[in-house]
Amino acid sequence: MLRRFARLSFLLLICFSVASAAAQPRRMVIIDQDGSGPGGSNQMAMMVLLQSPQAEVLGITMVSGNAWEPEEVQHTLRMLELIHRPDVPVIPGAIFPLVRTEQESKIFQQLYGTFPWYGAWGDIANGTSLEPYHGPYVIPKLTEGEPTVKPSTEDAAHFLIRQVRAHPHQVTVYAAGPLTNIALAISIDPQFAELTQGIVIMGGSLSPQSTDPEFANNPRHEFNFWFDPEAAHITLRAHWPRIDLTTVDISIKTQFTKAMLDEIAQSPNPAAKYLAAYTSEFYYLWDELAAAAWLDPAIITGEQKLYVDVDITRGPFYGDTLSWTAANKPALDVQLVHVQTDLDLARFYKLFIELMKAPPQTPPK
Repeated sequence: MLRRFARLSFLLLICFSVASAAAQPRRMVIIDQDGSGPGGSNQMAMMVLLQSPQAEVLGITMVSGNAWEPEEVQHTLRMLELIHRPDVPVIPGAIFPLVRTEQESKIFQQLYGTFPWYGAWGDIANGTSLEPYHGPYVIPKLTEGEPTVKPSTEDAAHFLIRQVRAHPHQVTVYAAGPLTNIALAISIDPQFAELTQGIVIMGGSLSPQSTDPEFANNPRHEFNFWFDPEAAHITLRAHWPRIDLTTVDISIKTQFTKAMLDEIAQSPNPAAKYLAAYTSEFYYLWDELAAAAWLDPAIITGEQKLYVDVDITRGPFYGDTLSWTAANKPALDVQLVHVQTDLDLARFYKLFIELMKAPPQTPPK
């Protein structure tokens, strides 16, 4: 009798645990992204969160960065259609940085030399742009087809504020592009940052160990912070409950490979079919790592607590990452940041591939 009772108790405990796990609410997140496409890193990073049963994506706010925001909106709307998630709203955001301009960056090159990547300003990158250059309001014909769903009529900054106010201390902001939208939300509503659950940022660079000339010669340069330094400065100075930072240093320990894409392509599900059709870039998984580490913090095996800011003085280091320990930080209102330094690569790859192969998530009721 005792054995039967123990066995029954054990089975009931398992059933209760499974039911409790199933009843757990999804974690709320807003994706703020520069959504160049089709396929590629920006779209894959958004898909990490869209495909996860743990995440409730309240919306996707778009910002210029790797491409111009109006074109990014269209690519992202179409991606959502193709992976069967058109229920997620796409909210147009900032087209231009707060202060830095394309013309200024041309002058910067003449004074201080060039960088390998200029994103939406690809024509000034000495021919290194992946796509032919076009102006901010030009939307080329989409190779993946035009979306039928429309973007939100709200703007990104006000959407961010409204959602955080509606769900105080429950929403994480995942920011994997230039931080213009986030800075605007902070400027409009000074309590915005502290009412979130925290922010996850892909940005910044400290001392990447790499022979890649983009980082070896400019170890404190990173595109997202550089494209809008003032926005990064405002964001990093805000009083978030927690800041998690995925820098270049840890990102370059990852690599998207053709073998990974081939494995994903074996799945018959919509997300995998989208990537198989439109992804041909094999590069670092920066934004994808930031998203996956929020879903599964055990992916990160090392971190350093630093105070981080951005150089906004006009000179050769404009937009570079600044960092201090508690012992040497300035007497300013700089914030403590959890800077990721190392990862369980196998765990990350496993989660990433599983999510890309998975069926679409059922929209929350």
